[in-house]
Amino acid sequence: MKELPVDHVAIAVHDLAAAVPIYERLTGSSGSTPELVPAQHVRVAFVGMIELVEPTNDESAIARFLARRGPGLHHIAYRVDDCAAELARLVAEGFEPIDRRPRTGAGGHRVAFIHPGTTGGTLIELVERAADDG
Repeated sequence: MKELPVDHVAIAVHDLAAAVPIYERLTGSSGSTPELVPAQHVRVAFVGMIELVEPTNDESAIARFLARRGPGLHHIAYRVDDCAAELARLVAEGFEPIDRRPRTGAGGHRVAFIHPGTTGGTLIELVERAADDG
């Protein structure tokens, strides 16, 4: 089995405008331009390998996460070559998928999530990067 490299770590935040400068100062990296991901009801910005995720409405999964737990670690994402194949492998290994098939995420990448109930409590994202985005 091929080892999966970490693609990014996601932090749920109430306000990107307030969070991005904190992580820029912390890491020395510049934040990306915020991107709207309408299907997930979030706006995201990346500061290095950290994805900051802000809800765009009170019904989003991120809004519910923030209401329950407050700002903090939301998920760990692993880079995969083939999101559908890796998702199928993990399901066969007994992991519970949130997504039955990959969907489009930030940056146009194919993504799928694995339920934290089967991963020891951490939400896991699989990320298949677009061909032109190494």
